[in-house]
Amino acid sequence: MQNASIFFDNWAKLGRSALLALCAYLALIFLLRVSGKRTLSKLNVFDFVFVVALGSVLASTILNQDTTLADGVAAFAVLMGLQVALSWLCVTSHRLDSIVNGEPTLLFHKGRFLHETMKRERVTKEEVLASLRNSNVRKFNDVDAVVLETDGTFSVVWRFDQGKESSLMDVEAHPDYVPDQKRAPGG
Repeated sequence: MQNASIFFDNWAKLGRSALLALCAYLALIFLLRVSGKRTLSKLNVFDFVFVVALGSVLASTILNQDTTLADGVAAFAVLMGLQVALSWLCVTSHRLDSIVNGEPTLLFHKGRFLHETMKRERVTKEEVLASLRNSNVRKFNDVDAVVLETDGTFSVVWRFDQGKESSLMDVEAHPDYVPDQKRAPGG
């Protein structure tokens, strides 16, 4: 029967896949721990690409007969090195961070849905309302803004008028926006 090999080929091939899965998995865990917590944070654009690439390398290492464990571990290490380097560069350069991750976007402000912005970001009114409900908001008057963050999550910012600093200082369409060159260091 010619199609039997789609279910089982031989014990050696099965053993190789099992051994490589174990070794590659342990190597991946080790490298993720070494690369730091930032590697496992909420997904922004380059984190998403990193995770997809890691999964592809893991699958190739386990299943591709031409890929050795050393090849897979080397690819893991290079991808993690690139991810750490890019995240470090994004921390040191706001301009690069904006290019790689984008900027937070104001979707709702002082009781008004910003429909053009919502349309551009492909966000529905229902999604904004759901984010308000998830934050236990009942009245629009209690909320200053809803922001679409760079990782795709929604932040609900309650109205509070005391103090000079604002968590909305990096949201361009909001009145509290402060251009990069005017922001205080560390702010």
